[in-house]
Amino acid sequence: MQLSPAHHDERLTAPRAWWGISVLLGLSCALMLLPLGTLPLLAGLVGGTALAGLVVSSYGSARVRVVNGALSIGDARIPVSALGEPEVLDAEEARAWRTYKADTRAFMLMRSYVPTAVRVEVTDPADPTPYVYVSTREPEALAAALRAARS
Repeated sequence: MQLSPAHHDERLTAPRAWWGISVLLGLSCALMLLPLGTLPLLAGLVGGTALAGLVVSSYGSARVRVVNGALSIGDARIPVSALGEPEVLDAEEARAWRTYKADTRAFMLMRSYVPTAVRVEVTDPADPTPYVYVSTREPEALAAALRAARS
């Protein structure tokens, strides 16, 4: 199935190291319960790992989509008609927009483990949000999809 150029679908998943940290957190829970016996130790291992894995999964699985003339970022949905020209940001420029160039009114989907991003100005005069910042591993593809959806 061929996707139209105005379509983009990306899931930002957590790095593998975070899953390893989840296992280590479960191991820590198990060690805390070691004096209580084998069953509490196993419950701590399984429960701690599952809880940490749930946190990693929920934070690490943000979805970025351009579908049906709208930019969908996580739970937010913005029509592309309310957006300006997308700007592809390399790792250094993306870091600058996450830190000292950032505007507190901006809508930002930031993931520290994704070095590149796209920044798009919000052109809707009724919206106080100056721009949308989206971490993405495929900034050129996202920008191209936004341009295609606008035209």
